[in-house]
Amino acid sequence: MRWALGLSLGLLLAAKLWAGEAPPNNARIVTPGEGKLYHGVYPGGKSGAEDDLTAADYEAYKKACGQGAAWIYFSHNWYKRREFPMATAKWIHEAGAIPFIRLMLRSDDEEDHAEETYTLEAICDGKFDADLKKWGAQAKAFGAPLLAEYGTECNGRWFPWNAFWYGKQGGTKREGAKKFAEAFKHIVATVRAGGGTNVQWVFHVNAEDEPDEKWNKFEQYYPGDENIDFLAVSVYGPKKPKDEEMKTFVEQMDEVYPRLVALAPNKPIFLTEFGCASNHARMPADKWAAAALDALFANKYPKVAGFSWWNERWENDNGEAPTTMRLQDNAKLKDVFQQKFEANLKKLELKPVYGAEKTEKK
Repeated sequence: MRWALGLSLGLLLAAKLWAGEAPPNNARIVTPGEGKLYHGVYPGGKSGAEDDLTAADYEAYKKACGQGAAWIYFSHNWYKRREFPMATAKWIHEAGAIPFIRLMLRSDDEEDHAEETYTLEAICDGKFDADLKKWGAQAKAFGAPLLAEYGTECNGRWFPWNAFWYGKQGGTKREGAKKFAEAFKHIVATVRAGGGTNVQWVFHVNAEDEPDEKWNKFEQYYPGDENIDFLAVSVYGPKKPKDEEMKTFVEQMDEVYPRLVALAPNKPIFLTEFGCASNHARMPADKWAAAALDALFANKYPKVAGFSWWNERWENDNGEAPTTMRLQDNAKLKDVFQQKFEANLKKLELKPVYGAEKTEKK
């Protein structure tokens, strides 16, 4: 195994950034070095829409785990506004991290329904090209490298870009996965045409195909190596206090990791979301997280180049107690992160690393 292409230049550019000089717009975010992992986070917000996070939320997470993050992850919901989220991106950059944007073309944040406005057909037909070009121009004006993804957890039926909903709108489910890939390609090309060449794109899947059907295998949704810089995956333990499914991190990663490697052998992988409900009766979050961090720091999955905890709290339906995955709400979970991070500090990359060329972990 080797880490390829321009690492020394990336370190030089990173040194300049932390001296107060931003990297050039054409710099590329690269993998941090053999045996090292980026530490990122979604630090949580106020409403559950994943787009109203603040610097104070990040500081609370940072205090809880004891370390800063190389990227900060958040949603850009088009049902609120289509303009590039400049204010959020700026405070993240000022905090020394990469803005990592979930580009959520959807009409609301409710799950399990078809999309009415930002359909795959409408995206492919260019109905939002003006907005996407403007988004790309604003991304360029931001003036530093960015990470972005479209179609978060595309193989999960809860999101409207999943092929299940395409099948409900007159097409077939098999066609829906292909149409998703086409829409993703169109978004990338249009943002680039607007000037957003400083955006590096991430293909983000769920660890388990839900539903587990041939048409919904995440491989069916892939928009091609030329459009993607990094692969990404979500891996969760129980999400609610009464969840019956209690798979460990390793159980899920052992299944999904070989598929990701086979899909795009030269692409690094980010664990963009992982977490476990703190108040589950039979699966303690601290033990679930400790086993996950142990596997990551042991380099069990060598193409994984970074991870980010889903540090969120939300209300549940049907009178069930709220879920929290926030470190600051669980002393044992907080201690696990602090202890594992301290013991493996040399393996953590807490700042972005940049290079002039596209790099891949091989």
